Amino acid sequence: MNNYNIKIIKLIVLILISITISSCQKEDLNNLDTTIVVRHKGADIPAYIHGNGAEKVFLIILHGGPGGDGLTYRTGCIKNEIEKEFAVVYLDQRGSGMAQGNYSSDEINIDIMAEDVVAVTKVLQQKYGKESRFFLLGHSWGGTLGSALLIKGNNQNIFKGWIEVDGAHDMKEMYYENIRFFKSTAEEQIALDNSVDYWTTVLNKVNTFDTIAYEVDGFSYMNPEAYKAETKLLEDSVIVILGDASDFLDGLKNSTFVNNPLTTMWNGIVTRYTLSNQGIWENLSYTSELYKIKIPSLLLWGRYDLVIPPKMGQDAFDNIGSADKKVVFFEKSGHSPMDNEPDKFAIEVISFINKYK
Repeated sequence: MNNYNIKIIKLIVLILISITISSCQKEDLNNLDTTIVVRHKGADIPAYIHGNGAEKVFLIILHGGPGGDGLTYRTGCIKNEIEKEFAVVYLDQRGSGMAQGNYSSDEINIDIMAEDVVAVTKVLQQKYGKESRFFLLGHSWGGTLGSALLIKGNNQNIFKGWIEVDGAHDMKEMYYENIRFFKSTAEEQIALDNSVDYWTTVLNKVNTFDTIAYEVDGFSYMNPEAYKAETKLLEDSVIVILGDASDFLDGLKNSTFVNNPLTTMWNGIVTRYTLSNQGIWENLSYTSELYKIKIPSLLLWGRYDLVIPPKMGQDAFDNIGSADKKVVFFEKSGHSPMDNEPDKFAIEVISFINKYK
């Protein structure tokens, strides 16, 4: 055996020893920074775990979309405040973010996505112990997925509490409320002399939509227009954004260096197309089943959310069956109060988890 081969063998041995040592090192629960991938029904679901896990209290975040990604939420008050108190799990749903696997389009549906979340909690419990406690937070589409998960079987027994942030538990009714809320907001802003030309154009447009039957064209206009409207509300100081440059850099890092932007983009397109073909926008509603949710529930809503209007937050609060429930409206926020009013958002979430953990 020549010297070159001996050096190669030594290098391989050193690498194996290094891997063995690192795998045996005890994880620092006070400062978690790890990723697990859970395989369930053909999908490989990444879960990025960060924050303070000393008490083994985990906040699982269900991202928006459909077709978004978990790490979008690892900025601002969630990273800087909530992670100081608890471990936060940013997972990519099936067909979203960096999730991979070998499954058919038929297996991209909300019921299997809900089962994926349960599978992730089981792996977390196996990894960190049976004493681990879980809270669930769903934003936007994540509110749809969270509602679907909690009303099914005994799933809610897994969680100590449910936090819904501007969630969409009733897609069908949301369409009609979008029309009403666009109209009332436009009329309000015109009366205040805010961006009058813009809101007049919006008002004229939504007045053409059918208020009795769902229209694809109406939805296709209002959903993206809601985000444009938030820009106008921000310009006129109706809503605020209190983030800083570090929040922007965190988001940029997550979307370009941790995630592969081409993968996340493609996943999102396929998933939105697949779910749209299932008729979720015009048919899906969990309102009549929200009474099944008995665990403590916190509903957080932007007063100027034109994506999922505040009436939907009140509707969720009125129908959830928990005796321990609270709804909070953020007066200077749109669709994402964690960005618009981060201090208040963090206080509400941390207080809720501390109360019920």
